Amino acid sequence: MNRADGRLTADLDPFDHGPQDECGVIGIYAPGEDVSKLVYFGMYALQHRGQESAGMAVSDGRRTMVFKDMGLVSQVFDEATLNSLAGHLAIGHTRYSTTGSSVWDNAQPTFRSMPDGGGLALAHNGNLTNADELEQLIAQRNPEGTVPHKERMDSSNDTSLVTALMATYDGSVEQVAAQVLPRLRGAFSLVLMDDNTLYAARDPQGIRPLVLGRLQNGWVVASETAAIDIVGGTFVREIEPGEMVTIDEAGLRTRRFAEARPKGCIFEYVYLARPDTVISGRRVHNVRVKVGKILAQEAPADADLVIPVPESGTPAAIGYADESGIPYGMGLVKNNYVGRTFIQPSQTLRNLGIRLKLNPLRDVISGKRLVVVDDSIVRGNTQRQLIRMLREAGAKEVHVRISSPPVQWPCFYGIDFATRAELIAPGLSIDEICRSIGADSLSYISLDGLTRATHVQPDELCRACFDGVYPVDVPKGSQAMLADATLDPHQPTPKDED
Repeated sequence: MNRADGRLTADLDPFDHGPQDECGVIGIYAPGEDVSKLVYFGMYALQHRGQESAGMAVSDGRRTMVFKDMGLVSQVFDEATLNSLAGHLAIGHTRYSTTGSSVWDNAQPTFRSMPDGGGLALAHNGNLTNADELEQLIAQRNPEGTVPHKERMDSSNDTSLVTALMATYDGSVEQVAAQVLPRLRGAFSLVLMDDNTLYAARDPQGIRPLVLGRLQNGWVVASETAAIDIVGGTFVREIEPGEMVTIDEAGLRTRRFAEARPKGCIFEYVYLARPDTVISGRRVHNVRVKVGKILAQEAPADADLVIPVPESGTPAAIGYADESGIPYGMGLVKNNYVGRTFIQPSQTLRNLGIRLKLNPLRDVISGKRLVVVDDSIVRGNTQRQLIRMLREAGAKEVHVRISSPPVQWPCFYGIDFATRAELIAPGLSIDEICRSIGADSLSYISLDGLTRATHVQPDELCRACFDGVYPVDVPKGSQAMLADATLDPHQPTPKDED
């Protein structure tokens, strides 16, 4: 699916999408507060993480109501809807589908009735790699001996398998979660709730982010610190890998369901997270500026002007200009209101391509030798069109600098990259890519340089999209996609279904 907001993709051709964000989650426990509206604004802050559907579950202590639909947060919820969702406890979700199709049935939160008569609502950011195993376990535990029909037919996302599995256990949601969470593999940052309690849990590797904040009258958990800021909270700490947090009228308590083996996603720093978010104690904007500085050291250019591909290339371009001494300028103007289009992609529209979103400032770039800074190259189609457009606008030279290493491998943990066969980097050398996109020169930051900019130890980062080293066993049947990849030796080797 194409993105619905100008900021939301590094690939600015609406007919050639690039790396897609996964999902955003938020949960709030705040007696006496209008939690549905707080969650609404928190979801708004996380809109960049998913634009296909939005949903919310709210409880007043007696019952849980779920409202969700396809579209952006502002399209799904209005004042009347929010006023009808009264309660002191709520969770919210913005979704981009990485597992399961983009249909209403796959919108979240999911909801199930529990054996004790209560309800369970759940929202998930990430991607599970053992969905087949979970489906088999549900079939074993279900009295009918099969996975419930709804989970098989109406909802193809892995999140519904978690709620279906939890519904096969007796006990409180907290007790059930303690039994189910250790069975999950892959990337998961979860927010759950019953009628009275908010729960949050993060996978043992902590691949996807999840943070805890304090409100004046309660608590908030969210995918990013920016969401905590926007609902008026104070950041407390990250939810630890392998940790489950429980929040109710008795306060906050925590337990571990697995040993922590941190492997945070490095692509959060490159592109996924908002620049005003803090990850591992570092503001993402500052990390991206540092990336630009290192990129300038590793790949200098003799040029007159540094320009970003807005908006994702802007912080790195600032850093590149500062380190190189080459002036920084705005050479491209972006239309922030061009996004998902329902017009059929005719040849006329395809020819417009990137011009639907970007227009060059001819007076700024004409006759100039440009350094153009972008966050990544996926297929190369966007950069090819962009360079052609800059040359038509009078650019004398175009030197492309990329603030991430070449994307070489698919992601199984919640980012929807193109398949390896569609990626440009695995099949071509950097010089060949440079010629393919029509640049005068092309350089990527090194993986070591990117890692140094994050100030996180290399063994505590998932860098699989760049180096092919997967920290968690990948889905069965993926061997053809990973013929040259290396699995983390500490993780079990996946076996093909056959």
